[in-house]
Amino acid sequence: MQVDEGDVIQTIRSYHEYIAHYHTAGVPGRNEINESQELYYPAIMKAILATGFKGYVAQEFMPTGKTQEEKLAALKEAVRICDV
Repeated sequence: MQVDEGDVIQTIRSYHEYIAHYHTAGVPGRNEINESQELYYPAIMKAILATGFKGYVAQEFMPTGKTQEEKLAALKEAVRICDV
């Protein structure tokens, strides 16, 4: 959505009735959704909640960590970031 639309939060507000689910990924690179990425997921998640959305948000990023522990830590951090 960031690449195609450029204004993720406004797009969510405008078209939320047509969105059945959401998924996360960093921009650029579809990596972790941490502070090294363009998107700020706490604000995005608040915008999603404000629409009354009750469905699922899937973590769909590709972790950059090499070990299983690093990858799981990235997932735990993503869940924490999105828990608003």
